[in-house]
Amino acid sequence: MPGKQIHLAVFFPGIGSGTVWSDPRAGSQIDFDSFRHLAQTAERGKFDFFFLAEGLRLREHKGEIHDLDVVGRPEALTVLSALAAVTERIGLAATVNSTFNEPYEVARRLATLDHLSEGRAAWNVVTSWDEFTGENFRRGGFLAESDRYSRATEFLSTARELWDSWAADELPPDQPGGRFVRAGAGEFAHRGEHFDIAGRFNTPRPPQGHPVVIQAGESPQGREFAASDADVIFSRYSRLGEAQDFYRDVKGRLAAHGRAPEELKILPAVTYVLGDTTEEAHERAAEIRRAQVGPGTAITHLEAIWGRDLSDHDPDGPLPDIEPDPENLLLKGHAMYRGDRAAIARKWRERAKERGLSIRELVAEVTGRQTFIGTPREVADAMDEFVQSDGSDGFVITPHLTPGGLDELVDRVVPLLQEKGVYRTDYTGSTLRDHLGLRAPRRQTQETTS
Repeated sequence: MPGKQIHLAVFFPGIGSGTVWSDPRAGSQIDFDSFRHLAQTAERGKFDFFFLAEGLRLREHKGEIHDLDVVGRPEALTVLSALAAVTERIGLAATVNSTFNEPYEVARRLATLDHLSEGRAAWNVVTSWDEFTGENFRRGGFLAESDRYSRATEFLSTARELWDSWAADELPPDQPGGRFVRAGAGEFAHRGEHFDIAGRFNTPRPPQGHPVVIQAGESPQGREFAASDADVIFSRYSRLGEAQDFYRDVKGRLAAHGRAPEELKILPAVTYVLGDTTEEAHERAAEIRRAQVGPGTAITHLEAIWGRDLSDHDPDGPLPDIEPDPENLLLKGHAMYRGDRAAIARKWRERAKERGLSIRELVAEVTGRQTFIGTPREVADAMDEFVQSDGSDGFVITPHLTPGGLDELVDRVVPLLQEKGVYRTDYTGSTLRDHLGLRAPRRQTQETTS
């Protein structure tokens, strides 16, 4: 008997060292054709949604632009609005920050995307933790973690009140009677800790009722936020044991919020490398990893932890014998290096010593590795086993190449998943909620406050 159905999404690569933008086969990160190619490939593979990240400030290293990252990519919701015209079924998801935006404008933009795409919009709700990013905004500064999540929770609740300020049948229109919209449409009033707004929302109720909500928090506050409010959680746990622990924890929180396990889909970010043989796949994976963690990338990651200029060190040599300067932050705008960097350095030393790793080998190991490596059959079997073992409900595929990095998986792995009976052979609905098996949202009252 077929097992759980696998959900697939694709993340447009770009931010971070996982993208091999120097590869001769890599295309533009800005030209619309790159976005179109990847989105249409995913739609051909019957994926649930296409996902764009957002960065509100260019990362800096030693006071200069961190040019090992892709920089200058267009704003996500604008790109997705254009993609709505050249796709038919695939969901369109964007990261939009809840710390430096306002509910009215975000709710309006997402409702518009949902209308343009006929019910395919999704919002990855994130918060911003650093003052460095805040410098780009009039309000500036940053919020403590607990305040970030309380603002995000109220932000989402307020957006939902705005979407609910229109009933589904608020636009008759009544041409003989000369009335385009019914009285009372769009009226709202929200009084809360972070937002105090009232007026009329000017965008009719989205086709999905509410766009699908995605969340990516890993902290206890983030997990609770996802359990109470998210439809999808974007996880970084791509190793089965850790993924199963995360899956049990988050799914176990749902009942306290009156929700069933199937009302939240857990999708970790994963990568893949294929070969005609197992050996060929592993050789390709090693080549890709060397390209992802070149000498400059290795030293930059090390400097980010050590807080020191280590440009005179050999990336293929041992870790520095000097102690880190935990007070000095050389790489700004990168959440990976929050927290106790001295403790991270100790762990890195222990791992390098235990396994005899060079700087470059260590960085390649700690910053991630390909999740699924093998022949198409081996990868299809591994993906299926991961989901059937309750490691996830599916995956967000993160290719290392733009825009053709998904082609092999769609052409060679997806048919095998379909053959197993664990993946759709065609879309059975028209909206993203249909693809994810999510029910229509309940309409909130206008008196709701946080």
